[in-house]
Amino acid sequence: MNAVTGPLESALAELLERFHAAEAVALGRAISLVENERPGFEDFLHEVLRVGPSAARIGFTGPPGAGKSSLLSVVATIWRTRNEQLGVVAVDPTSPYSGGALLGDRIRMSDLATDPGIFIRSMATRGSLGGLATTTKEVIDLMDAFGFDRVLVETVGVGQTQIEITAAADTVIVVLVPESGDAIQAMKAGLMEIADIFVVNKADRPGADRLVKDLRQGLHLRVGTVLESEPVYHGLDLDRIRRKESGEEFKGPGWSPPVLSTVAQSGEGVEHLMDMIEAHRSWLEESGELEERRRARGKVRIQDVVDRELRRTAWHSDALLAVLDQGLDRIQKGKDTPYSVAWDIVNRLLR
Repeated sequence: MNAVTGPLESALAELLERFHAAEAVALGRAISLVENERPGFEDFLHEVLRVGPSAARIGFTGPPGAGKSSLLSVVATIWRTRNEQLGVVAVDPTSPYSGGALLGDRIRMSDLATDPGIFIRSMATRGSLGGLATTTKEVIDLMDAFGFDRVLVETVGVGQTQIEITAAADTVIVVLVPESGDAIQAMKAGLMEIADIFVVNKADRPGADRLVKDLRQGLHLRVGTVLESEPVYHGLDLDRIRRKESGEEFKGPGWSPPVLSTVAQSGEGVEHLMDMIEAHRSWLEESGELEERRRARGKVRIQDVVDRELRRTAWHSDALLAVLDQGLDRIQKGKDTPYSVAWDIVNRLLR
């Protein structure tokens, strides 16, 4: 296990210095260090993350073909005209041959690639479910610490359970198209629960108005009166709901996700979307929800790191691998089960 204790080795210390000097090349190397989990990457992250988050993190998610990349590109271009510095993380499917990203999103964002105020990084899912790569959240942390005003994250096309973007972004934008189906399908995919803003893109196609109407009706039916204003993106907190009902906690009205129409190719509706992103940011800050989400992210990150380190410790230990091998022998003889062997390994690991 990489214990975060002593000073960084010289190469990482030099990289950290260049990172703090805002060298784009250093950011790229730091991301590669983290993405490939090279020796010392956790120590490096420990030093980088001594400064708390400051960037606005905005996630774009939705089914394949919804126009997420096109919409993100238009939004990013407008923010650049306002002199904002942007980091972009585009998560692509993993190539079955090379194991790398297919780079489809990077190709569609080619107009942004030459802008020195935008840093784009494509990441492969590497078999990870949830719409994000395993280390995506750590890469977002790096971009935040680098000093970008905003970090934009586009997930791989999502399905029914791929909603990890909620643990990575402050504002989640779910992008749909008329062909995505009706609001019932959206609810089935879990997208109704995670969106801060709905966007029906390619709204010049037939069926767009119907989808907007269905989504708005679905939002009204999503929850009962008790949970009417309770954000559910990060899981229901029943204790928090009880406190709100009893008057112990009240931070103003909740956020009601708007349903917007856009045509990314022409830019129609994009300015309105950006206004809603700003409105949601203001609500997050004024209601205290931003700090709650950051705290929730911190909890998830700690759990992720503990899980990763325990797995690494367990399956790189010759002693525990021997216990596993002996346990398999006992299972074959009918003397043990996978559960008893697993508990034996856990107990030895904890000791």
